[in-house]
Order: sequence, then structure tokens, then C-alpha cells
Amino acid sequence: MFSTLTFLAVLLTLSTAASLTVHTRNGLITGHTSPNTSSVAEFLGIPFTQSPTGKLRFQSPQHLSGGTRHYIAANYSVDCPDSPNGDVHFPDFTLQAQQVIDYFSANSGTTQGEDCLSLNIWTPENGDEVACADRPVLIFFYGGRFTFGHTDTPVFDGARLAGAEDVVVVTVNYRDNIFGFPGLGAGRNAGLLDQRLAVEWLRVNVAGFGGDPALMTIFGQSAGGVSVDYWAYAYSEDPIVAGLISESGNAKSFPLNTENTTLSNWYNVTETLGCGNTSASLACMQTKNWTDIKAAAAKAPSASSGNPLRSVPAFYPSADNKTVFSNYTALSEQGGFAILPYLLGNNNFEQGYYALPSFKKNVTVTISQGDSFLLNSFTCPSQYQAAARAAHGVPVWLCRYFGNWPNLELYPANSDYPGQVVSEGSGAYHGSDLEMVFGNSAAVSGIPDSSDEDRMIKLMQGAWAAFARDPARGLTRRCLGSIDDMNATQKD
Repeated sequence: MFSTLTFLAVLLTLSTAASLTVHTRNGLITGHTSPNTSSVAEFLGIPFTQSPTGKLRFQSPQHLSGGTRHYIAANYSVDCPDSPNGDVHFPDFTLQAQQVIDYFSANSGTTQGEDCLSLNIWTPENGDEVACADRPVLIFFYGGRFTFGHTDTPVFDGARLAGAEDVVVVTVNYRDNIFGFPGLGAGRNAGLLDQRLAVEWLRVNVAGFGGDPALMTIFGQSAGGVSVDYWAYAYSEDPIVAGLISESGNAKSFPLNTENTTLSNWYNVTETLGCGNTSASLACMQTKNWTDIKAAAAKAPSASSGNPLRSVPAFYPSADNKTVFSNYTALSEQGGFAILPYLLGNNNFEQGYYALPSFKKNVTVTISQGDSFLLNSFTCPSQYQAAARAAHGVPVWLCRYFGNWPNLELYPANSDYPGQVVSEGSGAYHGSDLEMVFGNSAAVSGIPDSSDEDRMIKLMQGAWAAFARDPARGLTRRCLGSIDDMNATQKD
């Protein structure tokens, strides 16, 4: 009897696994039911390029070849090498603050490595099978000032968004820091090229996961939002996607390093590792251990700025006038972007998060500096880019997020650090909107959502999904219902 039951259990397991197996150009990929949402299948850590190691380090990503591999998409891949900010011991932190920050800022102890270029897919399933339908696809690029970031975090788990809105959700690992933005050669902006190759892979394969390749929207937050806007200019003739969403960041949000600074930062690292300061340094650097490169890159100085919140990291996208351009103002005036519907905006108190890394460095951030940072990096760039799109007939929506929920609060108003931006409390800080879009605020904080917070999650998930279903008209059609929902929330 025991043997019979065991045999049947094995058969059932194999049957379920087979039904969650998708055929792709690169072979079979088997996923599993999401532990967070039983109606959603998840496929984790799917490689979409050749491993960027050895002679492919610091180079443009290369397509995978062959189609015979059977990949078991059970776990996230390793994170791309980066340098997160680490713990911040801040006065009056709430009990959940450090956990919320760690999950958001790639500081949760996940493993790093160079073989990291992967994507994760969440798609509705039907009776242990991937539901066949032409669903809209939402493809997410994380932020982190192009210095750190990863997909292996509860913040970006796409199961709840996919299940709530009947969409396909994808998150993409891309190279950052010196590995993604070395600043020279064809791979000077390799991290942005990683994003492009991921979308090209999805164009060919996403139909097998229930997605419509003609209804793909890229969305991103912070550096991810900047990436989305960069995309519009870099691929104006062949954008692949149908819509764009930038949260808290666009092409005009942050300055670029000068060409001299970019090369100086590279040679700072190459000389540290004994590779000299000539064109031969690239080949030499491809032979070094990645951990040594990461350690040396962490010592390269950020560009100075009159506002400590606007300093530019040492390894950051640089203008090649192909993927990144030197004058987005002129390009915007000329309409030099893809004519794609655009949803963009920012949070009401972005500096509520940004003050924390500065505090760790013993840098004082005044209230006026925080206000200036909010205006110059988010509010004004968002308004400018929205106006530029509208002037050229592009459907565009501009939003501002004001949510300030108890379970996501980092520190209260009038914290014990006088004279600083933090006297306002954390408010609607940088990144706090992401828990609404992905629906993971309770999972991230460990504290249940309030009923109003659940309403906001439903509203924002519905808006993002409406845009993805019909980028040109979806939000307009949903608008009246959304306003009614918001009014009900405000009255409660």
C-alpha cells in the first residue's frame, strides 16, 4: 500500500511539473506554483544571455544559443555584483525600518556572482497549467542609482500583481556598478544593453508564458525609471514595447559624469589592480577575480555635488549617443523619443529615504537641500518630460504618490536628529510606492496592511494593469472609477 501511494505521489508531482513546463527557443523551462498566490505560476532565475564572464565581462550581452536545455526555474539566480549601502543605525527607527530598507536596497544577504543575468516570470495558471491567453506583460527594471539592485527580494515578487490583475509580470537582473557601466568600449553601458536583450528574449518567448508580445510595457523605479526613459530615446525606431512607466526617475533626473571623470574612475580601479591606465587595461581586467574588482570599485570616489543627495556614483551610465545621450533637453524639444504612451511621476517626499545613506556617511542633509533634491531630481524632471511628450502628441499621465502607511514608516516626524530633513518623518519616501504596485507591503514589513492600504494597492495595481492592457486609453477609461475609489478612501 505504501509503495502504491508513493508511486502515485511521484506521478502526480511529475504531472504537475510537466504542465508547468514551457517550450522556449532555448529549451524547456519548468516552473512551479507560487507559494504566495496559488493561482499564479512562477519561473525564477531564467537565463536570457550567455554568462558575462571572462572575455564577455564589461562587454555587450550575447544571445543564448541552442534549444535543448531543460531548465528547472525553481530559484532566483545570484545577484549581480554590487555594493549596497549596508545597515543604517538611525535614531528613532521604527521596528520594521531596517527590514524594509534591506529588502529594498539589496542588503538582505543574498548571494552575488557574475552569472547573474536572469529574469523571473509570474503568470496566472489554470489547474496546474500556464493559462493560455494573450495577457499584457509588465517588465520591471529595479533601481539603485545603477550601483546596486537585485530581483531576489519580497519587494519585487510579482505573484500578487499577476494574480490580482490577470497579467504577466517579469523582473530582470541586469549588471550595475563597474560591471554594468565601466564607461569605455562597446560595453560602456552594458547594464542597459542587458535590459534590451531581456526584452528581446521575451518578445520571442513570452507567448509560451501566456503573455502577448505586442502588449509589453517596461516599468522601473529610480534608476529603473531612468532606464525606461533612456530606452525611449535609444530605441525610438524599434522600441519593441507598447508602453513606458517611470517611477521616481527619468532621463532628466540626474546628471551624468563627464567623459574625463568616467575614464578617471575606470583607471582608478585598473591601476589599483595592476592593469595600468591604457587601452590594454580592459583585457587585463577580464582576467581578475570579480570580488577584487568590486572591492577596488567601491573605493572610487563619487563626483562632488553642491547637494549631497545629487552626487553621481563613480560607475554610472555615460553618454555614447546610442544608449545614453548628452543632451536630453534638445532631444525632447525635437521629439527624439519613441512615440509611446508614458506614465511617469514621483513620490511626495523622496528625500525621506535618501537622507539615510547620507546619515551613515556622517553627512548633514538640511531641509532646504532635501526640498531642492526633490524638485531638481524628481518633481521638475517629471513635469518637463510629461510636457515634452504632450507637446509631440504622446499620450502621457503624470502622477504623484502621497502614501504614508504605518507598516512602511521608517521613522516618525520630529525624530531625534534636529535640523535635518528627517524632522518631517519618512513620509512618502523613495521606493515606498513599489509595495503598492507589487502588493507586497505586508510581506516586506511583516505587519498586516490597513484596509485603506489594501484599497490603495488595489487602485495602483489596477492603474498599472489598465495602462498595460491599453497604453493609449486604458487609464482614461479607468479614471472615473479610480477617482471614486480614492474619494472613498479619503472619506474613511
